[in-house]
Amino acid sequence: MKYLLLIMSIIFLSSCAEQVPIQECMPEQSYGFWSGLWHGIIGPVVFIINLFTDDYMVYAVNNNGNWYDFGFLFGMSISLGGGGRASKRKKS
Repeated sequence: MKYLLLIMSIIFLSSCAEQVPIQECMPEQSYGFWSGLWHGIIGPVVFIINLFTDDYMVYAVNNNGNWYDFGFLFGMSISLGGGGRASKRKKS
């Protein structure tokens, strides 16, 4: 019971952490499908850069929703090779 109370207290106190309002992160322009595609293609390189610096982000917060997400995932599948090679049968 003590451990449960401790864990609940930690979760409760961590929920009070300061968060940046989304309006401060969003300029007037929102990113769409083509930007999502480009961000997906360059995603692996930006991820490595992001490990060493905070100047670049992998995913744009100010996007227009589903089309940006689709472009981002499609771009990531292009840059990471997708699953097309795994589905090919080997010739004996």
